[in-house]
Amino acid sequence: MYLSTEKKKEIFKKHGKSENDTGSAEGQIALFTYRIAHLTGHLKNNRKDYGTQRALQLLVGKRRSLLDYLKKKDIERYRAIVKELGLRR
Repeated sequence: MYLSTEKKKEIFKKHGKSENDTGSAEGQIALFTYRIAHLTGHLKNNRKDYGTQRALQLLVGKRRSLLDYLKKKDIERYRAIVKELGLRR
């Protein structure tokens, strides 16, 4: 499986407050970004996989919602996570 428990803990430790802090917006955004990158690579090889395409669109929407929430709540945290992950608007 591409997303093991250890990988999740590593992502949350790096971007969240701790590896057990799975609810922070930064940790969730980082996890969604990792999953989006994986699904994008899968779709490059499997163009007609429409189920994965839909899942990717849903993930991008969830990440966008979290980014909008973070931007509204704390602009500095928003800027930090966008810069750290290399996202663009």
